[in-house]
Amino acid sequence: MSHQLVCQYLENISRTALEEYQQIIRTYVGRRHGIYALYRKDRLYYVGLASNLCSRLGHHLRDRHAKTWDRFSVYLVINDKHLKELESLVNRIAYPKGNRQKGKFYRAEDLRRSFRRQIAEVQKTELEGMFSSKKKARKEFQKRVASEGREPALKPYAKKGFPLRFDYKGKRYIAKLRNTGKISIKGKLFNSPSLAAVAITKRPMNGWRSWKYQRSPGEWVYIDALRR
Repeated sequence: MSHQLVCQYLENISRTALEEYQQIIRTYVGRRHGIYALYRKDRLYYVGLASNLCSRLGHHLRDRHAKTWDRFSVYLVINDKHLKELESLVNRIAYPKGNRQKGKFYRAEDLRRSFRRQIAEVQKTELEGMFSSKKKARKEFQKRVASEGREPALKPYAKKGFPLRFDYKGKRYIAKLRNTGKISIKGKLFNSPSLAAVAITKRPMNGWRSWKYQRSPGEWVYIDALRR
């Protein structure tokens, strides 16, 4: 079942219409909340949110933006639950000239650090493969992860057991993280998420960026998120 976000909208309306027919626009927009956009010569200049769109647009006829736009659009939403994040999303994608801040997301995870770390680990494995046989590279990787595997790496996060999953080459593998911190796959136990992943792929893997757990209903994220 889909959920409606935008219920009504006015797009690409001239500034003159707002100046001369503000009362008519008020009958559509009134004191309703939503997102609005200001344009200058068909280019996005500014994006904002308001709980009283008509009043805010009228204000922009006189404030610091007064002489910087010639057309506008308004998007009326059902509720204001995600208004701030919608504004931030548009600002981050379009970088409107008139917006001074790009905005923030509520509790969103920036993946760049994990992405860079995983690339570095893959590159390290690739370099090992260039100067060693595949068999030797695999043994070196397993030896490196073994130190992590002496104590269950996930023990600090496993007060209660929970399911894990790993998607690899179009197939989904299911495991169970026990309250001891050990990962169980078909009865076989692993202290390290990387070794648990290697047992499936038969090649070096970063288990922290392979296995996922359910952080909230329907939201599966890499177990690497547990360490932050």
